[in-house]
This record gives sequence, C-alpha cells and structure tokens, in this order.
Amino acid sequence: MPQDSASQTGKIARAAGTVSLAVLFSRILGLVREQVFAGLFGAGLAFDAYVVAFRIPNLLRDLFAEGALSSAFVTVFTDYEQRLGQEETWRLANNVVFCFTLLLSLVVMAGIWLSPDIVGVMAPDFGTVPGKLELTTLMTRIMFPFLILVSLAALAMGVLNTKGKFFVPSVASSFFNLGSVVAGVGLALAAPRFGMAPIVGMAWGTLVGGSLQLLFQLPLLWRVGFRLKFVLNLREPGLLRIFRLMLPAVVGLSATQINIFINTFYASSCAQGSVSWLSYAYRLFHLPMGLFGVALMVATLPVVSRHAANHDLAALREALQSSLSLAILVTLPAACGLIFLAHPIIELIYQHGQFTALDTQQTAAALALYSLGLIAFAAVKIIVPVYYALDDTRIPVLGSFVAVVANLFIIHLTLAALQHRAIALSTSLSLILNFFFLAAVLYRKLSGFKLGGLMLTFIKVAGASVIMGLAVSWLHPRAIAWLGSSLAGKTLGLAGVIGIGISLYAALVSPLRIPEFQELLRHVRSKLRR
Repeated sequence: MPQDSASQTGKIARAAGTVSLAVLFSRILGLVREQVFAGLFGAGLAFDAYVVAFRIPNLLRDLFAEGALSSAFVTVFTDYEQRLGQEETWRLANNVVFCFTLLLSLVVMAGIWLSPDIVGVMAPDFGTVPGKLELTTLMTRIMFPFLILVSLAALAMGVLNTKGKFFVPSVASSFFNLGSVVAGVGLALAAPRFGMAPIVGMAWGTLVGGSLQLLFQLPLLWRVGFRLKFVLNLREPGLLRIFRLMLPAVVGLSATQINIFINTFYASSCAQGSVSWLSYAYRLFHLPMGLFGVALMVATLPVVSRHAANHDLAALREALQSSLSLAILVTLPAACGLIFLAHPIIELIYQHGQFTALDTQQTAAALALYSLGLIAFAAVKIIVPVYYALDDTRIPVLGSFVAVVANLFIIHLTLAALQHRAIALSTSLSLILNFFFLAAVLYRKLSGFKLGGLMLTFIKVAGASVIMGLAVSWLHPRAIAWLGSSLAGKTLGLAGVIGIGISLYAALVSPLRIPEFQELLRHVRSKLRR
C-alpha cells in the first residue's frame, strides 16, 4: 500500500474511530429512547402521531443542521482558516451564528402558525382516526423550536471538527437522547394531570434534549478559541459563499425531504401502526448508519475540504478511495447481520410492554429491507461532501431528484402487495441508484480513481459477509434452544452469536489482502500496545 494512501487511511480511520465510539454511546441511548417509546406506547395512534410531528421540523433539520449548512460551513470555515487567519475565521463563525438564528426563528414561527395545514398535507389519512390529526398538530407546534437548537449544535460541531475535535461533538447527541428520555418520561407521567395525552410529555422532552445537545459543546468551543460576538453582516463574502453552496444543495437535499414526505404520506395510508413500524426499523438501521456512514462522512469532510482548498486532487482521490473502502469493510457485514438477524434483534430490543409480536414481525420485515441500502447510504454520505469541497452542488441535486422519481415509481409498483414494506424497499433501491449516479459522474470529474480495487474489495467483503450472515442465522435458534427463551437467554444468545459473527468475518477477511483492513489492524494493534 503506498505511503500516502496508508497515511490517508490512517487519518480517516482514526477520526472515524473516534466519531464511531462517541456515536456508539449516542445510538445506545437512542435505542433506550426507542425502547421507552415502544414499551409505553407500542405501535399505534400515539406513536404514529409523534413520529409525524417530530418528522416535520426534522425535515428542515436535515437541510440546515446535518445537510447543506453543515457541509457548506465546514468547507468555507476551513478555507478561511487556511488563507485568512483566526480573527477573520471567528468573525465568519459569529456572523453565521447570528444570521442563521434570525432566519431559523422566522421559519419556526411560520411553522408553528401553519402546523395544522402542514400535518393535513403530510398525513391526510390521520383525519380518519378521531383525535389523531389534532394530537399530531399539537406536538408539531411544541417541537418546531427544536430546529433552532439542533442547527446551532451542528454549527458548533462543524467548528470543532475543523479544529480536529471529533469526540465531544459526536457524543453531544447522547445528551439529546438522555435529556429527551429522562425529561420526556417525567413529563409524560405528569401530562394527564394537565389534561394532555402522555405522548405530549415526550414532545416537550425533545426540546430539553435539543438544548442539552447544544450546551454540552459550548465549553470545548470556548477552549478552541470561539468567543460569541454580535456580528450580522449580510454582505460578508464567506457568508455569501456559504449561501451559494447551500442553495443548490438545499434544492438537492429537498429531494431527500420530498422522499421522506412521500414515504410518510403513503405510510399514513397503510394499516395503523405502519408509520411506527417504519420508524422503529429506521431508528435501528440508524445504529450502523451512524456508527459507520456518518462517522466516515464527518472524518472525511475536513480532509477533502483541505485537499480541495490546496487544489491537491491526487490526495483528494486517495482520501475518497480510502473512505469508500472503509465503508465497504464495515457496512456490508453490518447489513448482512441486520438482514439475517432482523427478527431476534427487534424482538429483544422492542417487544416489551405495549409492543406486540405482530409489531416485531412487521418492524423486522422493514429493517431487513432498509438494510439493503446501508452501504449505498454510507457511500453517498462520503461522496456528496467531495462535490461540496469542489464547489459543485449541481450533480448531487440531479442525483437526489433521480432518487425521488425512482422512489415514487417503486412505491407505486409495490405498495399494494407489500404495504409498509414497499416503502423500506423503495428507500434502499433509490439510495443505490443515487450512489451509482454520483459515483459515475465523480469518476469522470476526478479523472478516475482505483475502481478495480474498490470492486475487488466489494467482492471479497460481500462473500465474507454473506457467509457470516448464513452462519449467524443458523447459530441463533440453536443458541436460544440451549440458553432458553428468557430475557437473559435471548440477550446472551444474540450477543454471543453477534460476537461469533464478527470474529468469523474478521477471520474470513484477514487473509484476503485488503489494504484498508490491514491498516485498520495496524491502527488497532498500536492502540492496544499503548
């Protein structure tokens, strides 16, 4: 493996490993949060209403917090730091904070006012169930300010990532989950005393969690040099450049939000509980997606932004190659594990309290179909920031709208036969199509990269992953027969089978001479020696 390539892999792997560790804490707490929802509310009217209510500000959050704003801000912030020095860089950061706080405040006020109309368009079939539409509207109004909190938290994360600080901003989302669970459960228990449904307490808990996610990052933000100063200059070149990068990206990302809107619209027309089943499955799908896809994106973006700012396309190609190889190595086995163990995983995590065996069956079916698109999701998360770093947002826009058309077409073909499962399947297939489109154009834009190496890595890893998946699906029922079907038996059985699966996968991949895997092993060994 060339020294430059090994260096790129090592840097990205170290940063991604730090992010993954932090995200692991957050995802575990996120699963606890979902378990609380499943146990208290199951899959039905209340949780359907909460999912749609939270999804409305969340659609905008994906645009401002984790999408266009985050990527554009990191790109421009990095460029300012490289060229103009600290004073101008911090001035830009303050200008962005105040400008977007003002903008998002206007969006939130409009959203609160228009909540009944928004809910009516997004989930019109909720109106056929007494009280469901009204409950969804109330919680939408409560949770809309979450958009401001999480967008400011994303700006803080962008600054800290650029400064090489990955752990604290990544673990900050743990405080969102912790705050929303602790405050939410307490408020849910108190809500009936005030004449409100218990699920409304969970909506208020969401705001508490969003506040904690922002506040947790502030001490480290202060230590890296940020000082809050009132700056509001709408003609600032850096701010205008962020808007120029954002606006086409918002159009592209809006295609993703259109997909979510389409999925919600059709899910609300399926059997009651369908919105909940898809939400529980997607949240669990978020575990490997966050650990690997988002972690690699966060680790890759500052690297490719720096190479793009220095016009070093060779180094940028190496960073992209290493990131995609790492994505293949970690997401393919994760996807196979989720597909082959979907039912026991859902049963162990969610089937308590109000969550029934039918809910487990329907949620597991959705999870298996979502998992088909895991590697494509991670790859898109890596590729899109490369376009942003190159100041090209047109192609991601086109790719996103290709995905919208594909999603709508697939749902129409399969909804009658598959019901809510059609939505999970269409999500995965449209992600895969989007990835192929973006990768093909980027290949030409960068004058090629080592496609043969990536394909060989994919084939090797896919073979090892399928063998691992078949092995764990064979082992699991035998482990349960031996350990028993109690909660402890199911927990030990599933954990043991997953551990065996990971070991088997590592044993299968190790002799296949995959450079990134060898670099990962060297990185792990050096950590252990320390």
